[in-house]
Amino acid sequence: MTATDTVTTQLSNGLTCELPASSPLAKLLRSQRTWVGPSAKERLAILRKAKSIAIVGASPNPARSSYFVGTYLQQSSDYRVYFVNPNADTILGEKAYPDLKSLPEVPDIVDVFRKGSDIPSVIDDVLEVGAPVVWVQLGIWNEEAARYGESKGLTVVMDRCIKIEHARFHGGLHLLGFDTGVISARKTVR
Repeated sequence: MTATDTVTTQLSNGLTCELPASSPLAKLLRSQRTWVGPSAKERLAILRKAKSIAIVGASPNPARSSYFVGTYLQQSSDYRVYFVNPNADTILGEKAYPDLKSLPEVPDIVDVFRKGSDIPSVIDDVLEVGAPVVWVQLGIWNEEAARYGESKGLTVVMDRCIKIEHARFHGGLHLLGFDTGVISARKTVR
């Protein structure tokens, strides 16, 4: 068996092992998610510290989730929200920027609405502008890109919706992820 016939697999306990590449176990382990990312407490700290968010892959189409998230961030937070889409002039009444380099400031969080295979190039763009956090939206997963970003000093949140997380930490989350409209005397976290 040659080195190309084997794969090195990192297990969840941090140990690595060599397996035949064609083995059922190697295939199963490749499909397992071993990267974890920041805890809930760490995600709350990220959201508290941030003052600006750039949404990469923002859409002017009201049916797209990036539009919904942008609307929420504009209306329910104090963040400066920037929309990044090279094919749009304006989104939600704000100027749309063609890329991260065109923004008037380095965003504290880059929220990404792009397919998983695009995440490595987005991480390269984030590194180039110097943003500290990449937040990859719910349903989007690229474990290799997350590990790469972390190895370059980025904080990476992946497969989590920034709107849902913000609402969860600030008392406005319904079971389905929508604002409940309930007025409460409970003090919210800002």
